[in-house]
Parts: sequence; C-alpha cells; structure tokens
Amino acid sequence: MTDTLEPTAADATTFAARGAAEIVAELTLEEQAALTSGASFWTTQAVERAGIPAIVLTDGPHGVRLQKGSADHLGIGDSVPATCFPPAVALGSTFDPELLERVGRALGEEARAEGVGVLLGPGINIKRSPLCGRNFEYLSEDPIVSGVLGSALVTGLQSQGVGASLKHFAANNQEHDRMSASSDVDPRPLREIYLRGFQRVVEDAQPWTVMCSYNRLNGVYTSEDPWLLTSVLREEWGFEGLVVSDWGAVNDRVVGLPAGLDLEMPSNDGRSAAKLVAAVADGSLDAQALELGARRVVELVQKAVAGARSSSVEPVETYDADAHHALAREAAGRGAVLLKNDDAILPLAAETRVAVIGEFARTPRYQGAGSSLINPTRLDNALDAVIEVAGAERVSFAPGFMIDGSDAAGLVEPAVTAAADADVVLLFLGLPGSYESEGFDRENLRLPVEQLALLDAVVAANANVVVVLAGGGVVELPFADDVPAILEGWLGGQAGGSAIADVLYGAVNPSGRLAETIPLRLEDTPAFLEFPGEFGHVRYGEGLFVGYRWYDARDAAVRYPFGHGLSYTTFEYSGLEVEAAGPGGPGSGLVVRVTVTNAGSRAGREVVQVYTGRTASAVQRAPRELKGFASVELAAGESREVEITVRREDLAYWDLRVDRWIVEGGEYTVEVGSSSRDVRLSATAEVAGDTVRLPLSLGSSIAEVAADPIAGPIVMQAMGSFAAGMADTDIFDADGLEKMMASFPIGKLAGFPGVPVTPDQIQQLLDAANGADGAR
Repeated sequence: MTDTLEPTAADATTFAARGAAEIVAELTLEEQAALTSGASFWTTQAVERAGIPAIVLTDGPHGVRLQKGSADHLGIGDSVPATCFPPAVALGSTFDPELLERVGRALGEEARAEGVGVLLGPGINIKRSPLCGRNFEYLSEDPIVSGVLGSALVTGLQSQGVGASLKHFAANNQEHDRMSASSDVDPRPLREIYLRGFQRVVEDAQPWTVMCSYNRLNGVYTSEDPWLLTSVLREEWGFEGLVVSDWGAVNDRVVGLPAGLDLEMPSNDGRSAAKLVAAVADGSLDAQALELGARRVVELVQKAVAGARSSSVEPVETYDADAHHALAREAAGRGAVLLKNDDAILPLAAETRVAVIGEFARTPRYQGAGSSLINPTRLDNALDAVIEVAGAERVSFAPGFMIDGSDAAGLVEPAVTAAADADVVLLFLGLPGSYESEGFDRENLRLPVEQLALLDAVVAANANVVVVLAGGGVVELPFADDVPAILEGWLGGQAGGSAIADVLYGAVNPSGRLAETIPLRLEDTPAFLEFPGEFGHVRYGEGLFVGYRWYDARDAAVRYPFGHGLSYTTFEYSGLEVEAAGPGGPGSGLVVRVTVTNAGSRAGREVVQVYTGRTASAVQRAPRELKGFASVELAAGESREVEITVRREDLAYWDLRVDRWIVEGGEYTVEVGSSSRDVRLSATAEVAGDTVRLPLSLGSSIAEVAADPIAGPIVMQAMGSFAAGMADTDIFDADGLEKMMASFPIGKLAGFPGVPVTPDQIQQLLDAANGADGAR
C-alpha cells in the first residue's frame, strides 16, 4: 500500500528503544536535513542505513483517506474504503466526549489496519463566521466545547497507537486567501477564544503532532512564528510532540525550522533539505536547530513504530466494518438537532403516510468537500431507511429539485401532488457541495432559491411539513414559523440517512445541541463587517464577542441559540449547589451539582450546560460563557445528580498588563440550563482571585496609586486637602471630583493648585511603595 519500510520485529524493537538524540547524532548533515521534509506526498523520509523507516501521514479527520496509488490530494477515486464518520459539525453537536473518544478509537483501528502512523485531525478552529467554507471540519464557536471534544478524539485515536495531528494552528478561520492572509487578532481574544481550545487539547491529551496553518498571524506566517510554535506551544503549554506543516504551508524553510516547524510536508524533491544544509554551512542556521528538528521526526517515527507493534493494543490487520458503521449511525443520530417540534408532530408513527420530498433523501449529502473526502465502506440514504420503517405502501417520493441547481420546474408539481396525498411531509433540503468546501468560503447563508420555492409550494399543499436539513454549517431559516418541525441533520457521514430515520421515528430520542448559533440573518453575525478582510489582512474586530457571546452581549434576537436542541421528553432541574473545588484557595475551581429529572414518558438524554458570568468585572466580558457540560442519559421518571467541575483556569482572563492568565476574585454568577438562553437555575459563588501587583510610576492613575497599601493612604490624605479646597467652588460635587481625578496621572498632581506635594515627594512615595513588594 505504501513505500514505507517494513522492519522486522527485532529491528523495530531496537529502533524504538534507542534514544532519538543518539540516532540523530550518527546521521550526516544531509540525512538530518532530509528527515525534516517528506519523502513523498504522504510519507516521511526513511534512512535505511540508520534503520529509520518511513511512516504514513494521511488525511482525516472523520475517516481514513489513504490513497492507494497516485497522490492527487483531493481526489478519492483511488482511496481505500473506510468508514465515513460524521464530520465535526455533527460530532460537535453531540456534546459528548465519551462518544467522541469511541469514534477516535475506531478511527485509530482503521488507521492501524491500513498502516497509517498519523491521522491528520481533529480540526478545532473556532467558527468565527458561519461563512467559513471549512466549518464542517470544526467543532464549535466555543473554545471549551472544541477543547473538551478535541481532547476526546485525540485520546481515542492515540489509544490505538496512531498519532493525531491537531489542526490548524492557529486562527485559521476562513478559506479566502488562506495561503497568505494575516489574521490580525488582539491578545485577549487570541488567548481566550482562538488558542484556548488548542491549549486544552495539548495539555490534556498531548497529540503526537500539531499542524501549523497556512495563514499569517498578526503579520507572521504561522509556519515561521517562534512565539506561536515555541514560546506558547512548547514552553507555556508543554507540548512534547512534533510540529508539521499543512501541506504546502511553508514560506521560508530556513526561517521556519528554528522557529519550531519540525517537518515540512509534502516532499519538494529535496529543495528544502538542500537549503537547510547550505544555511548550516554558511552559518545562517544553527546546526543544533537542525538536529532538534530531526530528533523530533525520529521520535515521531519511533512512536508510530511502537504503536503499530504495541503489546498493549491488540494487533489490527482488519477491523469490524459493520460495527464501525453502527457507531457512525449512533454518532449521526446523536448529532442531529431537533430545532422545532410544534404539537409533537415528531416522532412519527410507523403507520403514518409520508411523502418524502427532496433529492437529498435519495442522494445524501453526507460529508464536506476537499481533503477530507472519504471513500465510504457503504452508504445509507434516508429514503430507503424510511421505507424500511414505514413500508413502501406508506411512502411516496418526489425529488422536487436537482442538487446541482439546474432547472427543475417540472419536478415541483409531482412533489406538490405527493404532499397533498400524505399525512406528513418529510422535506429534505440543504446545501449542495458546491456551496461549501475547503479552499473557498460561502457567499451567503441562504438555501438555494429553487429549494425555498419548493418549500412554499409544498407548505401550501400540506401544512404538516417536517424540514430535514443537510449541510456543513448553519443556514438562514426564514420559513421557521411556517412549518411545525425542523431537524438539523448536518453532514451525517455514511450512516446519516439511517440515523435521520431513527430520529424521525423515535428509535433515537434526539439529544443534539447547537454548537454554533443560528442567526436570523447573515448581517447579524459578529464578523459580518470584517470577513474575509481585504488586501491580505482580516481584522478580528469583534474581539472576544464570538458566537453567542456577541448576541448575548447585545441582547440580540437569534433564530436558535447556542446549546439549543429539543427532545421527545422533558427535563427538570433542581437542587443547584456550587462550591469551591479542592481546598478553596487560589488553586481551586468550582464544583457544580444539579439534579436532573426526566419528567416525560420516554428515555432521553439531556445536555446540562454550565455558564459563568461576572457583572462587576474590571475587564470586558460576555454576559455568560460556557465553562462545562455533561451529556446525561435518563430513563423516564429517573432523577440523577449531575456534577460538573469548572476548572479554575477556565475562569481566567488574559491580563494585558502582566501578559498572563489571571482569575479575577469576587462573586461569579453560575447558570445551569439547556442552552445559552434557556437558563433553568442560577447561583452565585465567591472565587478567590489572583494577586496582580504592578509597578507604580508617574503615569499611574490616582485610582491605581490609591489602591496601593503603602502609597494609598498618603495620596488620599493629599487629595483630601485638595477636595476640601474645591468644596468651596461650584465646579464639582465630591462624587464628581472623585470620578474626574480617578484617572488623573499621579505625576501631574505635583504643582496642581491646592495639592501640597512636590515631584520629588511623589517619586519617593512611588519608590517606597514599589520597594515594599519584592514581587513587583
């Protein structure tokens, strides 16, 4: 299948056991340089003389896309069959790390069976704009969801001895001009929104590799950014693995290698290796930087060799394709989100006469386009699945439209006839593959006009319409008030058709929740005015207010909020308790306990969501931010206490003054509910804060100096004299004077009429205050 070396068991054991630094020390300069670039499109470089085999890296993230022959990157014609699991857009809506870890394990089994050492995924970039053409590969608009679920996928995959490649690092939030555009992001949103999920996965799951993105970050290509790849990723977060380029993402290899980019993919016929050797020879590249990159490549190969032959993992020559298809079906059903269900029109009874309308029911759109295209082992469609449940005699079908958008006016009349003769219409609508893909962004959030026209005609014939949506991202839903039910099926993978039937007929009680907000209009979205940028720069002007944070901060209407999703049963919340985790000191977080009761007549699964907020904050914050969640399955009538831990680090903000994470002390609001706008219970909790002591200077404000235990009393005494003098005027009252002077620089106070201090006295006071605290 590949051109990789196949070492004997003894050779593999010897290679895996040797120290990587020892192996690299025995290599020539040319061999070291060769190791840091690919040998082909999908394989690393082997050094047979030193016993170093090649390994295979191949596309994921929702299946194993291993090409058998030619490497055309985007084609799937020669890819080996593999289970096409639901893409991240659907997996994210499960809010269930246990399920995603099982999917990760299955991906690992298939990768090992095909001789793959590293599967390229998961993708956890934030869904900054719903227009991003690659949003189907990403999990959420929220970094906690992305981090928790991304960690689960990595853990499951790597448990099978196959490496993950966490991507795309970082701030790769659009496809337009992706090879060179600069994502210009301020420090707080960069840390709190766009890097936080990556940090969670690195610290919790230690992926074997991290893949740098194509774009620039604040003007610097991520492939040659030492701050990103070394200072943050390795020194702050403790990343122990290898950084690999996205395919073709290298700008300047000699600059990128010492910055922290260890492996360039794919092969470029030795050109990069030659440049590295020449740079070492002329002194522009430190030889130790090349040795370090080569060592990390060897370490990765050792992990892959050990993983493929690990005694702790059962040898895999093949895998249970039927079991994996069943898992894909489970995941697709769990990821489907029931947006609306008026008058409990769903679930359907098997005897209900239904009209299935829409070509997507027969020809499913089940995955996104681009490098993640999987050649599925089998493919279900919803039409066959509905017929299997209800019987052919109760099901009529009309395509209604052509997926490619070609003229289908003649298809509408048969669809209307079928609708009029049915009890319920199942109308399958969605986005064609040409609307969203790797490589370009969507132009709007609208469904195709011919589909909307079909919907109007069908609703006029039969009001009992259940709309089933397919697509890799959210769409505008102007018809939401015109139909009784909407089921968002996303891209469901190869078993998505059967999974949709499971949900429609109640074999699966829907439990999917929106991991991204559905807006009323594109114009309402946070990045609308600054996406996709211009002249090579895109300004992240919305700052921290991404997704639901934006809408909640403005109390703006949305079609369906983040976290929303209905069930065929109802859940009640009671007994909320919040307490400090651990000893209750600065190192603790919060433990949230709440009792959830299934108050309906059928078993179901609830996603309990915990949000925190702080109204009296010294920094800008969203009204509420998700900090934890749990997926809980309950039998009818069952109650269970659910415990969710909020990590202290997740309460922190990035303090620009000291360039580090700070937990602000004080009272926090803790809200528990079923969505960001369906809060069932709330409580408050006192959180111990981190101490932030800043050096005082002549530029420090009077308010900052007044807060200091040394300088504060003296300054306040001087200000008292000044205030007494001003009391005889009509310019300010006491409150107004305090507000005006709070931001007044202390250095400008000297010589101010009525203030009895000199510049030397102020400086002496500041020196005394700064010297009193050795931590400054």
